[in-house]
Amino acid sequence: MTTHSELQARYNDINRGVYFIGTTPPKSDTPLDKVAEIADKLLERVSDIDFDGLIVYDIQDENSRISKPRPFPFKSTHDTRLYSSILNKKSNRPVITYKSVTQSNSDDFNEWANEAWQKYGVRDVVLVGSPSRENKVSLSLARAYQTLVDNPHDFFIGGVTIAERHANKKNEHERLISKHQQGCSFFISQAIYNPQATIDLLTRYAIECQKQGLKPQRLILTFSPCGSEKTLEFIDWLGVNVPEATSLRILNAKNPLYESIRICVNSLQQILDAVIPYDLPLGLNIESLTNRKEEIDGSILLYKLLRSKMDNFLAKKELAALNT
Repeated sequence: MTTHSELQARYNDINRGVYFIGTTPPKSDTPLDKVAEIADKLLERVSDIDFDGLIVYDIQDENSRISKPRPFPFKSTHDTRLYSSILNKKSNRPVITYKSVTQSNSDDFNEWANEAWQKYGVRDVVLVGSPSRENKVSLSLARAYQTLVDNPHDFFIGGVTIAERHANKKNEHERLISKHQQGCSFFISQAIYNPQATIDLLTRYAIECQKQGLKPQRLILTFSPCGSEKTLEFIDWLGVNVPEATSLRILNAKNPLYESIRICVNSLQQILDAVIPYDLPLGLNIESLTNRKEEIDGSILLYKLLRSKMDNFLAKKELAALNT
């Protein structure tokens, strides 16, 4: 079992991308032998692509965040640490484990962290705060970061970044800098369907880091295909901003999944074109938001297309650096 995060070394090389497949643990009523089968099936699907690691999300109900009913009913899942551990052992690749901290207090959370490290081999963690200000919170995100930083185990800690929040409040770049000061070394975005919101955030963050003489932290951009009206409803319910024209293009396309993949590829291209002037270390995370086979297969195709685009972008930057 590794005594450190393998990802940490890879993250330090600004000239390389880091590439992830995002997934969720099986439902909590799934028998353990079936959980292992589900992990095998996922790894089989991604066996012909080269990826750096996996991300396991901690699914919360989130009803307090939004009054609209959830398009897919909420069902609790297996412990993220357990599923991360299974995927890590089967794939021999690092797994980033999400943890929602709102239901914990410091002592409980510390216990969670010790067990995560010792029993499950978790090294890379992303902490998620409350989905809504209305929630009664026992442990703030800042306190959770502090607890993890103070923990004797050397976790590689990440945070979430939401471009939509920047579009509304114009201060997400400040949150990124503040979270880094609290111990975060990388950030993972939520699914991107509005590239301009992400461009605004990345540009503001890059410029603010330059002003303050700070090294920008790794930003992992998440993309997810959408093959149906129901999936689009779910994307909207999750708080992802999908511009009206984009929704209409997907819903009125002969093949919505194909159209959404084209839109995601185009979105990444727009983002990369916009951030060329800045030395932002980037990465990609591709997820399927449903268990529909066609969307899972679509996410793997999307991964291949986006990865080749990102690799090409990084190679061009290296070539340009040779010429300076």
